[in-house]
Amino acid sequence: MADEKHSAVAPAVDATHNEASEVPSKPGSHQDITIPPPRPPGWMYKGFKVFGHELWYASPLFQLLLVAVVCFMCPGMFNALSGLGGGGQVDHTAQDDANTALYSTFAVVAFFSGSIANKLGVRLTLSFGGLGYVIYIASFFSYNHNQNHGFVVFAGAFLGVCAGLLWTAQGTIMMSYPTEDMKGRYISWFWIIFNLGAVIGSLIPLGQNINKVAGPVTDGTYVGFLVLTLIGAFLALMICDVDKVLREDGSRVIMMKNPSWITEFRGLFETITSEPWVVLLFPMFFASNTFYTYQSNDMNGSQFNTRTKALNNTLYWLAQIFGAIIVGYALDFAGARRSIRAKGSFVMLIVLTMAIWGGGYAWQKDQPTREQTSEEGFVTVDWTDGAKKYVGPMFLYMFYGFFDAAWQTCIYWYMGALSNSGRKAANLAGFYKGLQSAGAAVFWRLDGLKKPFDTIFGATWGLLGGALLIAAPVIWMKIQDTVALEEDLRFSDETAADVAGAEGAAAGQAAQPETVAVGAHGGGSETAKAVV
Repeated sequence: MADEKHSAVAPAVDATHNEASEVPSKPGSHQDITIPPPRPPGWMYKGFKVFGHELWYASPLFQLLLVAVVCFMCPGMFNALSGLGGGGQVDHTAQDDANTALYSTFAVVAFFSGSIANKLGVRLTLSFGGLGYVIYIASFFSYNHNQNHGFVVFAGAFLGVCAGLLWTAQGTIMMSYPTEDMKGRYISWFWIIFNLGAVIGSLIPLGQNINKVAGPVTDGTYVGFLVLTLIGAFLALMICDVDKVLREDGSRVIMMKNPSWITEFRGLFETITSEPWVVLLFPMFFASNTFYTYQSNDMNGSQFNTRTKALNNTLYWLAQIFGAIIVGYALDFAGARRSIRAKGSFVMLIVLTMAIWGGGYAWQKDQPTREQTSEEGFVTVDWTDGAKKYVGPMFLYMFYGFFDAAWQTCIYWYMGALSNSGRKAANLAGFYKGLQSAGAAVFWRLDGLKKPFDTIFGATWGLLGGALLIAAPVIWMKIQDTVALEEDLRFSDETAADVAGAEGAAAGQAAQPETVAVGAHGGGSETAKAVV
């Protein structure tokens, strides 16, 4: 590769014949050839502008929006139901046991789901994943009539298998499809649409139970959730597989051309053994869903009446949308280098963890105990109880939602900053969801064992603070301003010509052994260079 950059005239590529014209050059000199990105013909590649970026069916943006709608319908409805406390039931035992089973199977399956997604493709992985949410919602609908505890627990365990696959496919799309300069916004856009599902899903029980202050939610609540999850599971079949996706600059997502079960399970362990410091992020992964237990069951589900916890639930997910917008766009702020943004986001997480959970402690220490809330005749809080009794905890619950969005958005952005490879992103997403689910299983079990509210609160807050301390070296030292294309290609059997698209391959063959600039392939930089 030449040490200095020589100017060159870009080859004109005929989209019909896929041939590059001759490029003027100095005899004996090396040069950078810029490959223009004409798109293959066909309906999948015809679109319009959204968010200032071209949108067509096989574009990263359309695929992100489609997977966001799937998550709007499936996990969004799950979150809306869970946020009611007890899955909408007065007795939380069925949901505690179901969620313990859910997150236990989720933890095991998700750890290997990156390899499964890489082998089967994101479309099949995502579509199978959506089925579990349908069965889970149906089990609570059934429970409302027959109290079939076993069906609810089975549905939770089956959903764990499905959710492990769905969230790994989603993470692969969100982290590896955008260029480096767009990753924060892609995460933000996904989180907005996904949490709109929880907001709208929360409005269903709020409307159904507007005059209800006690008892389980109505059948209509479960039917509404069930219809929406069915639609989401069907939409998952519309997702493109990774090899069909083409960015605006003509580049493609780095994957394995010829994956096998052996190569993918080997790649799973190579993700850790090649960069063992990534395990320092694991406590952040583990902690990232533990707070739902305290927030949904021990705070919202136990201290407020039916209609008020439905309102709290709506405000919680609405706050997540604002959190995703603010944090996602800040992570893509062009006025600072990516390594600086990583450090700034880490400081922000420390401040939010201490401030919001410190405020939570000030509220929690004066609240009734678990035993008191279980006594017959215990009076829960209603939204008409005034500023002192309700407005304060209402805003606290909204800040908890904002914190959740900030924590999850930053984790996804950190993982996306470590690699632009779709294959590695799938494995990292699998590790993330697996450990996240293990943490959730532990805390749902603690709630099922009726541990004191103060104990669960303290364990959650302490875990969050400790996870940040352990993750500090990775965030502070390992996140660089860009990831070189050559680095990502080491984790694949593809070449620079493969990921530059057909036009890049043709130009690369003509240019050998020259250096070929393949555009911002996952990089967001002006040129990403590799010897073809």
